Order: sequence, then structure tokens, then C-alpha cells
Amino acid sequence: MAADAKAGFDAVARARTALQGFEPYDPAFTPSRINLSANENTHELPATFTAALRDAMVATPLNRYPDPMANELRDLLAERHGVERGSVMVGNGGDELLFNLFFTFGGAGHALITCPPDFSEYANFAKMCEMPVRSVWRDAETFDADADALVAAAQAEDAAMVVLTSPNNPTGNLADPALVRRLLDETNVLVLLDEAYVEFAGEDKSLVSWVAENPRLIVLRTFSKAFGLAGLRVGYLVADPAVVDMLGAIRQIYSEDVIAQSVACAAVARREELAPVVADIVAERALLAEGLAAIEGVKVWPSAGNFLLVRLAGASRVRARLRDEYSILVRDFSYAPGLNDCLRITVGTHDENAELLAAVTQLAREEA
Repeated sequence: MAADAKAGFDAVARARTALQGFEPYDPAFTPSRINLSANENTHELPATFTAALRDAMVATPLNRYPDPMANELRDLLAERHGVERGSVMVGNGGDELLFNLFFTFGGAGHALITCPPDFSEYANFAKMCEMPVRSVWRDAETFDADADALVAAAQAEDAAMVVLTSPNNPTGNLADPALVRRLLDETNVLVLLDEAYVEFAGEDKSLVSWVAENPRLIVLRTFSKAFGLAGLRVGYLVADPAVVDMLGAIRQIYSEDVIAQSVACAAVARREELAPVVADIVAERALLAEGLAAIEGVKVWPSAGNFLLVRLAGASRVRARLRDEYSILVRDFSYAPGLNDCLRITVGTHDENAELLAAVTQLAREEA
């Protein structure tokens, strides 16, 4: 009887309809000698910076629950951005904050407007929250956002939120401030600006200073990229206090553990020490783009992030051969609409980039 009952059990059929058909997020990671697939900061951080982070970790007691709202970290971030604590929300990576935003302000009849090609998890999280998704596709050649079409979509009666990434992953474009201004002035939606990579564009390209005068603007930031703390899972957003209060009411308690909070506090306090690292990544980005563009058959798009989008014949085969023959891992985007034969390559160290260039030069010749 028990065996028959087990054989007839269908967990998928019992799941919420909106969640049926979902598969686990798979970044297609393979252990490799050189990993340039996940837009992590691959550069060595200053010794004084890493020592401060280790000291903070060791000094953190583990027998007490963390501060549910991470208030010490919120205070440091508020000071960094010239806002009050009430305008800052910390989360378990930017992903938790994205999900909570869609869960809070989405749902049936509250549509999300996206600008693909962009971060695929926007659409996935929205669908999990039963939030309709409307896509306003970027220009097929430049990947610039279609401003008029985006504003028109955001003026729809059921439009609730627009998400723009600046710089955009995987294309590298910065969001046009004039477009953000139009969305704030000509629509009534929440405008989510994902600035996960903005440090590589320059802090002057951030629009976080606009939040104080624009209660519908939400700016998302992370410690995973420029800070080199992808494994720690710390993200935050800057928004109107009313938005933060709503998120605070629905967030899972204790989502940011004591280690993450203490290390992130140390990182914010010593963030100026990362300036040479970011500058080196930006310099290597230029060299890598120049080297890739010099390879016959390779197209490279300008990027303000710590990655480059490239197109070459047989991109999926090149990616597989880079992995199998050179132990170099990059991200294959050729499956995504509008990104046929495209790879996304994280900017590595000088030596990593040199090996990548040599390998792509050889493979592009063979796959042409």
C-alpha cells in the first residue's frame, strides 16, 4: 500500500501553477583553471583590505542571531550614499532583494517591463511571483534601449515596474539618464535601476543620488562584483523609506548572517582601497576588447562593466573547446534571443586575459 501511494505521488501537480515547469538556475559552471564566466572580480585584493575582512570575521561571535535589519551595515551604506538609514535595505545578495521587490509590488495585474537581452532572473523571479512580464527589446545591433517604446509600455494601465540594468548584463550598456528621467516624469511605475556593475563605469555614472527626490526610483547595488565578495551574498538597495518599510515587513528574518554583516561592514569602511583594483580591471577591459576586436571574425561591443560581449562563428563550439582544451570557462549566450553566436567574457587578470586571447585567436581561425 505504501509503495503504491509513493508511486502515485506527483509533487509537480501539487505545486502552485505559476511554478510548474521551472528548473533550477544553472550557470553551466565547470571547474576550470581560468574561470571567466560569472563576472566575478578575479583580481587580487589589497592585503590590508583582506586582512581587515579576516579580522572582522574572526571577531564575530556565532552564538547569537544576527541583527535582522543589518542596521550597522545600513548606517555605513547610508553614510556612503548620503541618505538616512531608512532609505537602505540589505539583502542576501541582490537576488533576494529582486525577488522581494517583485513579490511585494508584483502579482497578477501588476506587470514588469524588461529590456532584454538582460539578466534572465528578472523574468524568472517575476513569473514566480505571478507578475506578468512585458519585454521591450533592445536594438539588435547596438543593444540600446528603445526609449519611446519603453515609456509607452510603462504607461500601460497594469504596468507596475520597469527594470533597467546599468551597465546592462550581458551587453555592457549604461542606462541613459534621460530615459530614466522620462520614466519618472511620464509614467507612474516604480523604476528599478540595477547598478550591480556601476563601479566599473565610475561612481559618477550612478543615479543613486536621484532617489531622495524621486520616491519611485529604486537603485540596487551589490558586494559581489567590485568588492570581490560574490561568495558572501550581500546586496542592498537605496529607495524611498516607504519602499524599504514594505520590504522590511515581508523579508525573511535573519536572511543576512552575522559573518556577512561584519565582513561587509569592514569592506565598506575600507572601500577606497579597492580603487586601484577597479582601475586595473577597467584598463584590462580596454586591452582585452582591443585584442579580441583584432581577431578576424570577432565582434566586440563596448562595455562599462567588468565583462565583454563578443560574437564569433560557432560560439558554442568555441566555448566548449575553451573549456575542454584550454580549461578556460566563459559564458555561452548564443541560446538567448538576440544573442546568436555570442559569448560573455569576464575581464580577468592580465595573464588570464593573455591566455584567453591566444586561445580565442586559435579557435576563431579553426572554427571560421
